[in-house]
Amino acid sequence: MDSTPSVIVFDVNETLSDMSALARYFTETGAPAYLAQLWFAGLLRDGFALAASGDNAGFADIGAESLRGLLRPLPLNRELDQAVGHIMGAFSALTVHPDVAGGVRQLKAAGFRLVTLSNGSPEVADKLFRAAGIREDFEALLSVQDAPAWKPAKAAYEHAVHTCGTETAGMLLVAVHPWDIHGASRAGLRTAWLNRAQAQYPGYFQAPDYIVDSLEDLAAVLAGGA
Repeated sequence: MDSTPSVIVFDVNETLSDMSALARYFTETGAPAYLAQLWFAGLLRDGFALAASGDNAGFADIGAESLRGLLRPLPLNRELDQAVGHIMGAFSALTVHPDVAGGVRQLKAAGFRLVTLSNGSPEVADKLFRAAGIREDFEALLSVQDAPAWKPAKAAYEHAVHTCGTETAGMLLVAVHPWDIHGASRAGLRTAWLNRAQAQYPGYFQAPDYIVDSLEDLAAVLAGGA
């Protein structure tokens, strides 16, 4: 790259938070564990659909209502509303991936401005980071609830650029989701795909500027000016 970005903007759900614990919350209500991934994928789908049609609904609102529909026909071990509340409460109890705290501190120490841009709420990110001891490393916790639309709509990334007072080329989005990488790239941001699962990047999406296995790797790559 011809220069190093000044602001690193992180996706939160799955990129920084370890959402594997969601499966346990499903089984604790009597629902099968596999529904955790199905539910989250459906939540994102419906959020994207609303964004594409010009609407911007809350992450928790979509999540709770879609979860209620998914759980209703199942033989749960508690009332439906209690089951929904239990699973939605999991977001406040998640932890970060093992590489996150060290990688965030390295990037902060290297002089980068760090922010988030999540389709979820800033309150969830705040609790997650405080528990990990890295809240003070982040300049701002941004959410699409204050933007015109969910990611990967261009307006979501433009909201982050405007809020940070930088240029699009001066911002680097870090995410595990290829759809997020694609959206940010199309909006003019640089991108880093965090490929923890050692997956194949989809060829139909715009390629990332960097591919790394961990945040610590990203810190090393950026420090080397690669």
